[in-house]
Formats: sequence, structure tokens, C-alpha cells
Amino acid sequence: MESINQQDQQTLRQSQQTDWLERLFKLSEHKTNVRTELVAGLTTFFTMAYVIFVNPNVMAQAGVDHGAAFVATCIGGAIACFLMGLYANWPVGLAPGMGLNAFFTYTVVGEMGHSWQVALGAVFISGILFTIMSLSRIREWLLNSIPMSLRFAMGAGVGLFLGLIGLKTAGIVIASPATLVTLGSFGEPATLLAALCFLLIAILSHRNVFGAILFSMLAVTAIGWAFGLVSYNGLVSMPPSLAPTWMAMDIAGALEVSMVSVILAFLFVNMFDTAGTLMGVAHRAQLVDENGRIKNLSQALKADSSSSVIGSFVGCPPVTSYVESASGVAAGGRTGLTAVTVGALFLLAMFFAPLAGMIPAYATAGALIYVAMLMMAGMAHIDWKDHTDTIPAIVTVVMMPLTFSIANGIALGFLTYAALKLATGQSEKVSVSLYVLCAIFIAKFAFL
Repeated sequence: MESINQQDQQTLRQSQQTDWLERLFKLSEHKTNVRTELVAGLTTFFTMAYVIFVNPNVMAQAGVDHGAAFVATCIGGAIACFLMGLYANWPVGLAPGMGLNAFFTYTVVGEMGHSWQVALGAVFISGILFTIMSLSRIREWLLNSIPMSLRFAMGAGVGLFLGLIGLKTAGIVIASPATLVTLGSFGEPATLLAALCFLLIAILSHRNVFGAILFSMLAVTAIGWAFGLVSYNGLVSMPPSLAPTWMAMDIAGALEVSMVSVILAFLFVNMFDTAGTLMGVAHRAQLVDENGRIKNLSQALKADSSSSVIGSFVGCPPVTSYVESASGVAAGGRTGLTAVTVGALFLLAMFFAPLAGMIPAYATAGALIYVAMLMMAGMAHIDWKDHTDTIPAIVTVVMMPLTFSIANGIALGFLTYAALKLATGQSEKVSVSLYVLCAIFIAKFAFL
């Protein structure tokens, strides 16, 4: 009799927990359940978990403490996922943006010579601007006024920029005084393992293997350890200190005139990348009503934009929605419980700092090259019949890696678009906002 009462009490507690989650995430309305959402969250996390290892390695090259960058990545991703899940009720995972972190390290800090604290200040300001735009109609006005060809080109250009960094880190592409760049030596173990990592990811992803990027990176790290290229530091420990990056952004330094193009680059790339990811995931997750309108899109954009502001406090480059969230949606994720699950797993990952410190540069390079190639897919959506659209897009894509600057690629692409449209009698296709941006870019090249 007593055991029956205990079973009844346990059943009642489980029912109360389910009811609470039902009210919070509206599971039945979205035709899902707790188990499906948890599995979807686990799927999304393992698909995007590579960022936990890649982002600290990229940020460390800007002078950021590796341990602090690791913890910041986990905390920034967790808070962003909680915001997206609890406020917007969307099954989308967020983390520091790939490509944006490369721009942070290799352009703003490496090429332009700013400190990483100033770069963080620029992230904070761009996040504030993005949030203001998300709270008003400015976002919609700006999104609609930027030509589609340039929107797709920005994503593809960031991908090509990221790919060049991955190839350089791997040693597959090296400097040459005669030809600027040339092929590296595959006789070097690190170069060979980076290429192997890339091929493993591509093969496993094609076969829809769960967590293909993460497992390929771990496999190559294990091979490196077997050959004495990696030192074993353990797997689990208490999280490193966040103190080196906590509230470290230099906002005053980011307000210099030379930082305008940097802030705009962070803003535009983040904004268009977010818009494309959220709209794509919304359709896959059936978050579109009978009138074709996306449910809670405004809340999702607000959650995403405010995440970059919060992320800058802990030491993250712009935090953005991840297209890998589509994997969780494919596993049945339909509500914010999926995103909350991803956030909880990010917090749990903080205790795996020793593992993060073991992941070598050649493993992260293989992941960078693969992600870069995925980002190039946007070029397929450009109208190749109209040269006044395709040429500015190509300028944007090509000039990002060749000038080693996302900001310069955007500026040159926008200026080329405006010049071609005006010179060919299509001035009506150049919006007021595009004229304003072109004026800013001209001033940048003329005076900075």
C-alpha cells in the first residue's frame, strides 16, 4: 500500500513538471513533447559544440586568455539560448559567431592594431545598435533596403574569409614572396591532420553522422596525441576564471572614428546572418501561420540582438543564431525547450576546460575550412544574369579575403553596386540608406 502511494506521488510530481513545461513552452500547441524537445536540444548542441573549442583558439590569437575565452563562450552561448527559449520560444541555439570571431581577431586586432578590449567595445556598441533596431522599424527598413545580392554576398564573403584563415592556420596555404601565397607542405604532420579533419567532417556530414564536426575534431586530436603531438591534460576540472575578460570592453576606445567601419561590419554581418538563419529555421520548425507570417519573429530578433550585448560583458565576439539549429528541428524540436536544453549543456561544458585546451590548431582549422564552405552556399541565390548585381556581389566576396577585412569587402561591394546602378540608369534600385552607407564608406577610404 505504501509503495503504491509512493508511485502515485512520483506520477503526480512528473505530471506537475510536465504541466509546468506545457504552460511555459506550449508543447501540445506545437505538436511536440518533453522527450522530443530534449533529444532535439542534445542534437543541436552536439552539432554546434565545435564552437566551444574553436572560438577560444581564435580569440587566444588576439591576446585573450584561453581559459577565460572558453568560459565566456559557454556562458555567452548559454545565456543567449535561455533568452531565445524563454522569451521567443524558438528552438534555436546561439553562440559566438564563426567569421565574426575571425574578423575580431585577424582584422580588428591583427591588421588594424586595436587591442582586444577595444574590439570588445565595438561588439558592445554594434549589439546596442542592433537591439535598438530590433525594438523599432529601423531594422525592417534597413533589411529591405539592402539588395538581396549583397546580403547573400556578405555571408559568402565571410565564409571565404574564414576559409582562408583555416587554410593558413592549417599550413595548407602559406606566404610566398614571389606569388603572395602558395601551397604548403603536406609532409608536415599538422597540415596533413588538418586536411584529414576536413575530409572526415565532410564525409561524416554527408552520411548524416550525429555531431560530425565535433567527433572529427576529437578523432584528429586523439591521432595527434597518439603521435606525441598533443599533451594529455585531463578531461574535467573546475571552470577557469572569467576575470580576464569580465567587463573588459573598452567602449571609449571603440568610439574613435576609425572604428565606425568595424562597428558597421559587426552590425551588418550579424544582422543579415541572423535574419537568414531565423527565417530558414522558422519554416523548418513550422513557425509560420496560415497568412505566411513568422510567429514571434520580433521576439527572436530581440533575443538574438541583446545576446551580443550580454556576450560582450563576458568577453565574446558577436553572439548569433546558428544554422546548425536546423539539425535539432529535424529531430523534432519545435519550442524554446530545445534552446533551453542547449543552454544547459553549454553550462555543463564549462567543466571540460582541460579537453578544450588540448584541441590543437590543426583540428580547429579543419572545422573552419568546412564551415567556410557551407557559408559559400549563399552565392547560389544571386541572379547571375544581371551583371550589375553579380559584379558587386563578387567584389564583396573576393575582397574580404584578399584585403583580409570583412569591413573592406562590404564597403567595396556597396560602392560598386551603387556606381553600377547609377551608371546604367537604375538609380531607383539604390535606396536612401544605401546612399548614406556609401557616403560613410567613401569618407572612410578618403580620410582614414
